[in-house]
Amino acid sequence: MTTLQLKKLLIHQISEINDEVFLNALKTIIDLKSKSTVLELSAKQKEEVYQSQLEIKNGLYVAESDLNEEFESWREKK
Repeated sequence: MTTLQLKKLLIHQISEINDEVFLNALKTIIDLKSKSTVLELSAKQKEEVYQSQLEIKNGLYVAESDLNEEFESWREKK
């Protein structure tokens, strides 16, 4: 059975189900799969990502290893 045939079969079978609890369970499964493949960002989130990329491009970041060293030196001073 091809993917297209399987989709058509499932659509047909789902259209015959009247159990709201079961349909909600199916929706949850489908939503989880859909969300794991496509991430939708708000306009604000997109702008924040863009600004972060610019900061990285301009060298405005600190490497994790450098931060770890700095934290260790602070702990040693205590």
